[in-house]
Amino acid sequence: MTPVAEPYRPLADRMRPHTLAAFTGQPHILGPGKPLRRAIEEGNLHSMVLWGPPGTGKTTLARLLAEHTRAEFLTLSAVLAGVKDIRAAVAVAQQVRELEGRQTILFIDEAHRFNKSQQDAFLPYVEDGTVIFIGATTENPSFELNSALLSRARTYVLKRLEPDALRSIIDSALQDAQHGLGDRKLVIPDAWLDQLAIAADGDARRALNLLEIAADLATGQEGEARIAEADFIEVISGGSRRFDKGGDDFYDQISALHKSVRGSNPDASLYWLVRMLDGGCDPLYLARRIARMASEDIGNADPRALTLCLNAWDVQERLGSPEGELALAQAILYLACAPKSNAVYLAYNQVRAAIGKTGSLEVPVHLRNAPTQLMKELGYGKAYRYAHDEPEAYAAGEQYFPEGMGEPRYYQPAPRGLEIRIAEKLAYLRELDRKHDKP
Repeated sequence: MTPVAEPYRPLADRMRPHTLAAFTGQPHILGPGKPLRRAIEEGNLHSMVLWGPPGTGKTTLARLLAEHTRAEFLTLSAVLAGVKDIRAAVAVAQQVRELEGRQTILFIDEAHRFNKSQQDAFLPYVEDGTVIFIGATTENPSFELNSALLSRARTYVLKRLEPDALRSIIDSALQDAQHGLGDRKLVIPDAWLDQLAIAADGDARRALNLLEIAADLATGQEGEARIAEADFIEVISGGSRRFDKGGDDFYDQISALHKSVRGSNPDASLYWLVRMLDGGCDPLYLARRIARMASEDIGNADPRALTLCLNAWDVQERLGSPEGELALAQAILYLACAPKSNAVYLAYNQVRAAIGKTGSLEVPVHLRNAPTQLMKELGYGKAYRYAHDEPEAYAAGEQYFPEGMGEPRYYQPAPRGLEIRIAEKLAYLRELDRKHDKP
């Protein structure tokens, strides 16, 4: 009788560690004496959320907890499971507790995809200890999970793996004859393995997947296999950098771009721009945000900045990629090097706040338009002083705010760039007002 072959399991799954000693990375939460390390070693289970990028060990940690505490391990995917599946898992957990006296870990993969009703369905069973909830998420749990669930679970942040840690994982797979690449020895230069670790971009699963693809493409005899350099380059160039178009990485990177521009660091600004483009960010989204930066952080210190950004936006729309992206890079470098002023931004926000407090104040009668005879009879536009007919084309002492508001000063030019001259001009005009108002 022909023996039944074992079903195929990816290298990343075969190399999943089963002991803390074999687990690589996350020393900030799993180092000696760290709370999570102690909880695993002492068998003290508590509900938790494991938050971090893909391939950082979230599922593995949950399984390690179950193995070290002899707990039942149930897993659900938030993408596929519904309230019915949650109730079925709870029923199993209740039976395990009653008949075997063991606890049950309910592992929810991609927990951020659970809606409120799904989260509410297992919350009572987390509270009474029927299940130990462990949720894995790549998204910020404070935005995606309800407060009631978060208050009953501790959040652990997992970090992307450094190239050294990934190289260690790759080496283990090469050396493990039972779970790794098997009896077939893959001969590959150390420098290539270093490149593979970098290409994995902090993701252990990706590192092992790339290694397995490389092994499949290798050829050779007598137990040794080698991969052609051209094939290896093709393997490691297939993946893009980590970037989630709607998640934390997206907002963290646009924040880093904006703050680098504001901090007048052209090199960092260009780095974050290219990182986002390289990760697949829509160039037109970036063009819109760059135009915003021109007004928010440069403003009238260099009014040419906004024009340049709009021109870059236009070039991107007309030429597309990659030609248009160079125009975005030009705009980013200009913004980073330009004099900085947030005077427009601050003034705008102050006026919005003032309007929210004062409401719809009447337009002064002398500033109103008077296209009809009735409006003229009502005094609309009466005593308005046409600035061009005044000395220096300025109606000194004229009132433009609603009655009772006085003369608030919202716009305060920064002592940089063109706003130095603007401040001098405003000071001169206010001196004319002061002289006009003298009795």
